[in-house]
Amino acid sequence: MEQDTIKSPPAESETMSKATLISVLVTTVFYMLCGCFGYASFGDASPGNLLTGFGFYNPFWLIDIANAGIVIHLVGAYQVYCQPLFSFVESHAAARFPNSDFMSREFEVPIPGCKPYRLNLFRLVWRTIFVILSTVIAMLLPFFNDIVGLIGAIGFWPLTVYLPVEMYITQTKIPKWGIKWIGLQMLSVACFVITILAAAGSIAGVIDDLKVYKPFVTSY
Repeated sequence: MEQDTIKSPPAESETMSKATLISVLVTTVFYMLCGCFGYASFGDASPGNLLTGFGFYNPFWLIDIANAGIVIHLVGAYQVYCQPLFSFVESHAAARFPNSDFMSREFEVPIPGCKPYRLNLFRLVWRTIFVILSTVIAMLLPFFNDIVGLIGAIGFWPLTVYLPVEMYITQTKIPKWGIKWIGLQMLSVACFVITILAAAGSIAGVIDDLKVYKPFVTSY
């Protein structure tokens, strides 16, 4: 009888929708506040790194917390975004060379108190080389903010606006030329224009940075 009085948890889709909405709102508010306040205060001279771009590094504890947050964020994002690439390359390599021990064989490495770790030599070598190369390329880029801005601008409209809007229109069967359809298309066009402007600004920043380019020197 007690089970009948316990409220069932909400559907997974409902929970994910709320979580996505909250995360997007929090991220949007945070970035808009940083961007708008920085531009309102310093205009074009606003530094990419608001914590250290003004030439002083106090308070030290705040800088350390911010750097730790960046490391945690990027390490997690690196793993999430690289896993599909790792899986794609490894599965195709195993299918291409099915009889190669280097490609497909796994060795069990004993770990005290835990299950043996399954080690594949190709996975070890391939992922190690990938991490080294990506790290060297990142170190060669002295214009972190402009590169991130360019990549973000290129991926913003198609992945964040256009595809979700078109999928929503198709899923809900919104009729063409209706008020809702026109509003969504206007939103998509406006975001496309913003993407073009942001990409142009980032490209201009990269060109300016290349004039004083020094390898393995990061500028903020």
